[in-house]
Amino acid sequence: MTLAQHLDPTTLRQVFGAFPTGVTAVAGLVAGEPIGLAANSFTSVSLDPPLVSVCIATTSGSWPLLRCVPRIGISVLASGHEDMCRRLASRTADRFAGLPWWSTDDGAVLLAGASAWLECSPHREIVAGDHHLALLSVHRLAFDADTAPLVFHASRFRRLAD
Repeated sequence: MTLAQHLDPTTLRQVFGAFPTGVTAVAGLVAGEPIGLAANSFTSVSLDPPLVSVCIATTSGSWPLLRCVPRIGISVLASGHEDMCRRLASRTADRFAGLPWWSTDDGAVLLAGASAWLECSPHREIVAGDHHLALLSVHRLAFDADTAPLVFHASRFRRLAD
């Protein structure tokens, strides 16, 4: 095997896509309306204090609104939520039309049927190339051990097998 020296966006996307990830919805209430996006760059960061991170493109129109809300919901999308993910990743005006969601008292927006939910607040943000690395403090969380997560690998949605 020879390592490629071509660091063009297509090759980078292919190599980065070799690592399977989950898919999340990152959402909050802005002026009483749900605003959100899909992100597969979510990961745990720290147990003490509880922190998670998500990377969001600098071109995102939703992140400048979300970074200012007191609470942000992270929903780990479940197997079968492919259409939900596509809708949240789209450029449509109302990404939440027809989606089953609720908000916490503090304004985090969470999606029904997910495999896990986290209520977070912005902790710190770092500009990292063409993305923002958002560190989020975790305040509340829940999970459904019987609901398998949606997996993204090699630019395709996949499902875990037992």
